[in-house]
Amino acid sequence: MEDFILKEIDRIGQMLMGIARKLGLLSDETPNYSLTDVKEEFEEASLPFDLDSVLKQDNPVLYLVQDVRISDQGLEMFIDILFHSDLDETRKKALLEDALTYLDGKGYFSFRLHSLI
Repeated sequence: MEDFILKEIDRIGQMLMGIARKLGLLSDETPNYSLTDVKEEFEEASLPFDLDSVLKQDNPVLYLVQDVRISDQGLEMFIDILFHSDLDETRKKALLEDALTYLDGKGYFSFRLHSLI
């Protein structure tokens, strides 16, 4: 059962990487897309969570880590995707700070997320 869960967590991370590539996050160009675009890509990728429900959580990062069991790489990509969308700036900064606090606390240093500060 543990192997299955780990495979699913990796699958989520790979889907997030695919979404990031499709949205242009893994190139040198600055992406230009809306939160609606992100939602559509997440739905198309069949992620096991709804973006709206994640964003409605008091602490979305904690929810993704504890309930969805997203990997560190998946969380990094998820925050990076949202940070480059048209999500409210204060919400983006709060999500980024929460993710950095969590990842740094685990010893997972994300150059990608730290570069967004």
